[in-house]
Amino acid sequence: MEKAHHPNDLARLLVNRLNARDVDGIVALYEEDAVLALPDGSLAKGAAAIRAYFAQLQLNQLVALGKRSEALMLGDLALTSTVLSPETATAEVARRQPDGSWRWILDRPNVLSAH
Repeated sequence: MEKAHHPNDLARLLVNRLNARDVDGIVALYEEDAVLALPDGSLAKGAAAIRAYFAQLQLNQLVALGKRSEALMLGDLALTSTVLSPETATAEVARRQPDGSWRWILDRPNVLSAH
């Protein structure tokens, strides 16, 4: 399974895996104890909760890659963000893994409607 070799790779890999309905591949983009903000304002904490969320997600159309900003990096941490539409922008924090790849530790899929 392809890993993110740069923080900006994560969004592309997420879109590819969402469109392929590859739940295990999606979860692999997150650290084991990552936190994902859900649309209802609750949080999915940890891989099992993130897996449960993506497993039940019903996508009616293919997801497109939005306009990504260059990752803001400091050491082994990176802030990534994508504008998906005028009403939707994401913000994520990624951490470099021991093998040099990157995985998300915090993910807010829509900062413009954050609760």
